[in-house]
Amino acid sequence: MPASPQQTVFRLDKERASYHNLKAHREDIPKPSKYEVLMKVKGVSLNYRDLAISTSKYPFPVKDNVVPCSDAAGVVVEVGEAVRSISVGDNMIATLDFSNVFGQQMSWMGGQGGPVDGVLREYLLVPAVSAVKIPKNSPQTFNEWSTLVVTGVTVWNALYGNIPLRPGQVVLCQGTGGVSITGLILAKAAGAKTIITSSSDEKLEIVKKKYGADITINYKTHPQWSKEVLAVTDGEGVDYILENRGSGTIAESLNCIKMGGQVAIIGFLARAPQEQMPDVASLALAKGAVVRGIQGGSTQLLQEVTRFVAQKALRMPIEKVFGFTEKEVIEAYDYVASGSHIGKICINVGE
Repeated sequence: MPASPQQTVFRLDKERASYHNLKAHREDIPKPSKYEVLMKVKGVSLNYRDLAISTSKYPFPVKDNVVPCSDAAGVVVEVGEAVRSISVGDNMIATLDFSNVFGQQMSWMGGQGGPVDGVLREYLLVPAVSAVKIPKNSPQTFNEWSTLVVTGVTVWNALYGNIPLRPGQVVLCQGTGGVSITGLILAKAAGAKTIITSSSDEKLEIVKKKYGADITINYKTHPQWSKEVLAVTDGEGVDYILENRGSGTIAESLNCIKMGGQVAIIGFLARAPQEQMPDVASLALAKGAVVRGIQGGSTQLLQEVTRFVAQKALRMPIEKVFGFTEKEVIEAYDYVASGSHIGKICINVGE
């Protein structure tokens, strides 16, 4: 009996003390069942979630010896006998949580790279219902398309998952990481005015020149940055805030949200000490604001943001791309951990 074809698969060790313990393994290439497709992975993008998982700081379930990462784009190389929605040769991306086809995510037990094995591998099995086709001859690279899986759909959910963004409204994005820069790009393409914050004047200047941010604010120079936001919006505040930092900045966000505005809670990069926890309930009530936790998004939302990016020919913000060796993958994680990037960090998996 001939040996099964094999692929390179990265796995974290059981302890998950550090991403420096990531190891490449040789494993069998799986065969798709009746309703699955097999994707040859071309590009993978990294998220802060991947760092948190690799260092046991992720607050939700993670399986032992998990294959990390959740965002991949590639080419369909095999389909199950009952699959009709996608064909061999199609380019595709796949939803973070295969169980979340539409509507609200119902549990934390389905996310790739956490409770189930992820995408840092050469070949990935995907239920056909979770496969989203991407244009073949688009200007975007596979790495760019991969960023939509979590970052893109998270931003889309924040702006369109509840009360949809309208042209002329104001969107504030915190920081210069992937979510913020993608939020800036999508919001501007939708006709919104954009404000972005950072602790670095150099980064703010780059973002203004490269991505066209309308207003930039240094939150290190202006610790009470909500006052600056109110000043540049004639005291009204902003319609949407992509809140990446969590309890450490939520009070400032609620101080400058417009009456009836929406604060999308996306990250937990700056946690407040317990004794300094803000009274979020009172602050939100005073503004009539919607404070909404964003868990990523469904296949339906991923289809929507994919169509938008394709129709507008938007380029996703890739800062640096690494290779698929152990050394280079760990270097990619190091680069994300440094916090020095503007936009997304990716890994080239296939040719």
